[in-house]
Amino acid sequence: MSQSILSEKIILALDGMSKDDALILVDKIPDVLWVKVGLELFISEGPHLIKIFRERNKKIFLDLKLHDIPTTMEKACYQAAKHGVDMVTVHACAGMDALQAANIGAKEGAYKSRLKMPVLLGVTVLSSWSSEKLNNELDLNTSLDKRVDLLAELAKTSNIGGCICSPWEASRLRQKHPFPFEIITPGIRFRGEQLQDQVRVTTPQEALQSGASKIVVGRSITQSRDPRKAFANCLKDIG
Repeated sequence: MSQSILSEKIILALDGMSKDDALILVDKIPDVLWVKVGLELFISEGPHLIKIFRERNKKIFLDLKLHDIPTTMEKACYQAAKHGVDMVTVHACAGMDALQAANIGAKEGAYKSRLKMPVLLGVTVLSSWSSEKLNNELDLNTSLDKRVDLLAELAKTSNIGGCICSPWEASRLRQKHPFPFEIITPGIRFRGEQLQDQVRVTTPQEALQSGASKIVVGRSITQSRDPRKAFANCLKDIG
């Protein structure tokens, strides 16, 4: 498999970084095609950072996990599409009306700006949750697996482009939702690494073999002594 095809499967998460540090890091790893701009970085730097990454020919995974009433979701996705992002995360538990409204907003924003419509991804259950926490803290009388399945199905029924889940659920969801439905998995750790705040994790290779379209990798690369080498090792692992 070619280097560019492998690089297409890795989204580099720039969490916990300043704009300058993020740009320096991305420039050091020319093989990076996808960057994740999450809540912290977006709130700190704003939409201008998206323009900078686009000028560097990077694809943008805008991970804001939007969750609001349908009108607000529609308008937010309209604006995101106008900025030229490639993927946007929305919480699937916002409900079908909100997901469909978000889709309409993204389509209209892309059309107005003569850009490609971003893929909307419904967040199912964050990879930091365990079954025990889900039941104890949210009092949900359902298993974590069933909750993920329900929200992934809701994303599919709402005609958005895919979902976010942990790599533990990727195989089961891929059997139910074949390509081109996108299944993006955070919760990626290299072998021997500490889990930190993640619970449901696997290695890059295991996630992709389970059916993930792309994996989101952050600290394993960004906090390594040699990020470029760490990214190259990730490519080697999935190759």
